[in-house]
Amino acid sequence: MTLVPLEIPAGAYRNGTDMEQSGRWRDVNLVRWRDGSLRPVGGWRVRAATAYTGTPRGILAWEDLSGDRRVGVGTFSNLYVTNASGTTFDITPAGLTVGEEVATVNTGYSGGFFGSSFYGTERQDTGNYAEATTWSVDNWGENLVACSSADGVIYEWTLNTGTPAAAVVNAPVDNLAMMVTAERFLFALGAGGNPRLVQWSDREDNTTWLASDLNEAGDLELQTAGQIMCGIQVRGQALILTDQDAHTATYQGPPFVYDFERVGQSCGIIARKAIATVDAGAFWMGQEGFFAYSGGAVQELPCDIADYIFSDLNRAQQSLIHAVPMAQHGEIWFFYPSGSANECDRYVALDYKEGHWTFGQIERTCGVQRGVFKYPLWCDASGNLWEHEVGLNYGGASIFAESGPISIGAGDQVMKATSLIPDEITQGDVSATFKTRFHPNDVEREYGPYSMANPTDVRFTGRQVRMRVDGERLANWRVGVMRLEVTPGGRR
Repeated sequence: MTLVPLEIPAGAYRNGTDMEQSGRWRDVNLVRWRDGSLRPVGGWRVRAATAYTGTPRGILAWEDLSGDRRVGVGTFSNLYVTNASGTTFDITPAGLTVGEEVATVNTGYSGGFFGSSFYGTERQDTGNYAEATTWSVDNWGENLVACSSADGVIYEWTLNTGTPAAAVVNAPVDNLAMMVTAERFLFALGAGGNPRLVQWSDREDNTTWLASDLNEAGDLELQTAGQIMCGIQVRGQALILTDQDAHTATYQGPPFVYDFERVGQSCGIIARKAIATVDAGAFWMGQEGFFAYSGGAVQELPCDIADYIFSDLNRAQQSLIHAVPMAQHGEIWFFYPSGSANECDRYVALDYKEGHWTFGQIERTCGVQRGVFKYPLWCDASGNLWEHEVGLNYGGASIFAESGPISIGAGDQVMKATSLIPDEITQGDVSATFKTRFHPNDVEREYGPYSMANPTDVRFTGRQVRMRVDGERLANWRVGVMRLEVTPGGRR
């Protein structure tokens, strides 16, 4: 008898053919890897007592000078703030333009996205593309500042729950987004209807926008063929992304105030909220790949599941894509709409510390990492605010990992498996199912699930085996390197 270790590297692999996925995890849900072991992600529970009206598309958690913690959330029609006790207040500005809850797409020639549909297919010659409304939200000192992509006005809320947010005096309108820099300038992005214009207020004064010798207000039009999508702080710079390229704004003081530099080409962001920052830098999702910037130049990230993700993406709703940092686990999660879904129903996550990827199914529309609050806060399409990475409640979702084919012999010989020797920290909380076949195109035969003891008797035969691990109970289980006890069979 021979002990065959089922030693599968961390991370999912879904590119290429079935055999190219050999010896890797190919289908997973709600799992991660740490220190070589497979484990479930944390569960979730409702945080706020009242759901928001409209689908949340922007969120910020911050703390004021008195230590009170709040969450600001924008939907296509409203702006809200929720306090630490879970009470929600409607702070929607008077006259806010109601936006698009989901994207609408032109079905005619040149409508939609490059690569969609088929050349020569008849389509209506009407309509255009309108992206789903998203919010850029930030804190201006202890106040909340926010801008809806549909409305274009920059609003400020001054902590008074009885008073709605109001337009920032003298600030440009018809903006695409906004951000606050580390030097306490307020940036209007795509300012005044110019999709390439960056305009900034005076330092620590968001009501002064007209440049003069007495202030540091200013503006600059980016040298780009694209339109500005978003901006975010990263390592003492402002990183500004268009749908084509990436630019940085570095503070240098008067008379020019900011020095702008293009740091990446052909790396445009796919959606306004598809970026997140951690200490390691900024990470975002592009049209066909993933990118990172940590100073210097933009780098494209190798992705073991890119083929699957971008073929699974509903391009018509790509403006819904958003990223959430999970620095406590060294991860960035990207939520996207799959297939024909009109909402983000799946995720792809990068472990930027260990360099591997995972994916799965969950409906979330925006989120923030822990820091201000003890747990990460994510919203769903129904307007609920959830705490994540807490407890072991998964709303009935399946938690599993399934491998690609693993050769259990020399290749020309059939092997008989008789026993499974598990490597699992909480015996009985995980089951294993095996799927065998004699050659790549053969019909699979399934055996199990086996509720694992040490060892567990199994009975199956094949040249290749795929293993599926399921979390059977609400337990914080760990799976390491399983081993199969096998004996040689015949060559047929």
